[in-house]
Amino acid sequence: MIKSLCVTVSLLAVGIQAAVDIQKACQKSTFESVLDDKSTIERVDVVNKGDEYGEGKSNVAYPRHPTDLPELCAVTVKVESSATTSYRFGLFLPTEWNSKRLTVGNGGFAGGINWLDMAPGAKHGFATASTDTGHSSNATDASWALNDEESRIDWGWRALHGTVGRSKELVEAYYSDAPGFSYYSGCSTGGRQGLRELQGFPDSFDGAIIGAAAWNPPQLNSYLLQLGLSNLPADDPKHIDIDKVKAIAGEVVKQCDGLDGVEDGIISSPELCDVDLEAISCDKDGVDPAKCLTEPQMDTVRKAYEDFYVDGKFSWSGFNPGSEAQLPLVLGADIPSGYGIQFQTYFVHNDPKWSWRDFNNGMITTAVAKNPGKTRADRYNLADFKSRGGKIIMYHGTADGLVPTRGSEVYYNRVSDAMGGPPTDFFRYFPVPGMQHCWTTAVDAPWHFGAPFQAGAIGNDTWSVPGFNDAKHDVLLALVDWVEEGKPVDSLIATTWKVANDSDSGLLRQRPLCPHPEKAIYDGKGDVNKAESWACGIVNAEEEDDGVSRRPAAVIVSLCAAIAISFLAF
Repeated sequence: MIKSLCVTVSLLAVGIQAAVDIQKACQKSTFESVLDDKSTIERVDVVNKGDEYGEGKSNVAYPRHPTDLPELCAVTVKVESSATTSYRFGLFLPTEWNSKRLTVGNGGFAGGINWLDMAPGAKHGFATASTDTGHSSNATDASWALNDEESRIDWGWRALHGTVGRSKELVEAYYSDAPGFSYYSGCSTGGRQGLRELQGFPDSFDGAIIGAAAWNPPQLNSYLLQLGLSNLPADDPKHIDIDKVKAIAGEVVKQCDGLDGVEDGIISSPELCDVDLEAISCDKDGVDPAKCLTEPQMDTVRKAYEDFYVDGKFSWSGFNPGSEAQLPLVLGADIPSGYGIQFQTYFVHNDPKWSWRDFNNGMITTAVAKNPGKTRADRYNLADFKSRGGKIIMYHGTADGLVPTRGSEVYYNRVSDAMGGPPTDFFRYFPVPGMQHCWTTAVDAPWHFGAPFQAGAIGNDTWSVPGFNDAKHDVLLALVDWVEEGKPVDSLIATTWKVANDSDSGLLRQRPLCPHPEKAIYDGKGDVNKAESWACGIVNAEEEDDGVSRRPAAVIVSLCAAIAISFLAF
């Protein structure tokens, strides 16, 4: 009977494998003995259940505090990374620990501990860490890099790598037990950070979530700068202002929505869409002048869709049709993208007086050759990571207007080439139709699946997917099942609400996300807003392989071939 009672209690724990006496363990003396002489404990705080935690406005990049936290110990550590530089990292150690650890990434050039994105991991039971990457700044400010290659290196890879190693030591000291598995989760720069780490140090993680990865900053940021220049100067006939860029979005949806066989306002097959800009030509009678394009303006828009080449060689992917609602971030202002300007100014030219007006394509070649900060995550043979059982889930919103979606497909294809075929046994790539950069949507597309930054996009107290905290809907839980239980991630269910960023507004849509090259196919009869009316499958298509983007030229959608996926019902 006693044995039976113990089994019952264990089952009620629902996977929580360890707990500590927080009052005894959450103090500096627990951690100081395991740190090296380059590391200093700045703070150790007991956080009671339901409390919030963070650094407020002093954390320029992430001033919002996560709230409604579980009981945990919060630790902040400062590490000397060179003779002139240092970085900080934070650690959430939940009292009810699942014997795993999680590291989360940053965004843009941001310098700050990402406490808000750490919170969902802690609520799942992970010991969760984040670094400030060695400086304090918002996401678009790289002035900290001026005359400071050591700080660039911290941002490029060293701060994250040091955080991974040192946080493991602190976790083991706190729980008196080594973590069983290690995971990573990051989007944008965070996606790059994760790729860079697992490429250089394949034993750092057992599983990694890589979102909208800005995986090659010298080429990506240079591309964003030259694309912005293509729309300048502002008094040139070719210039399109921000309002007109947004106006194009409606016309593109009108033309491209139904190419996947379903008219739902979501462009699910942007690779099939050849946008006819002549449909909104200002030469047509009765066209709204506020929404029409002149011929020079059409050329500007076309440049945004085209892949970019330097000296005849592919440099970076253009944006998808469907990204127009977010394109004003890089196209439409009176100066180019801040990311491009800041990178060239402070990483490449190292001169605050350098003018973006002097930019030319030769500077892209220089940026790639210099690779300041050793930021590029451009290794494609991941055999070492695979051989130790590592798993990767990569995803990217197809309506991303900041980091072009097709860049992720380029990376995935290059890994396929380097490893002799599609790496689906350990690496799967999930395009997310209608999702913008890392989160949310302008077209009511399902976008939330527990990925980085997504909980914080809804509120300070949210975690996982509100109302759907399971491995079918939450990518972190799905990754854990793949790594630890050997259950491949064949699909994920994405969710959106009547108000995209308000989970209290009522459920609007759910739909499966499918690993490339599969797509979600409608069964032709069910409710299009329910996941069970869709199935992942291969769409019949003729493939045109240009060696880079591999974009289908034509498609025949066979709805009758779709298989209802009742196991995805919520």
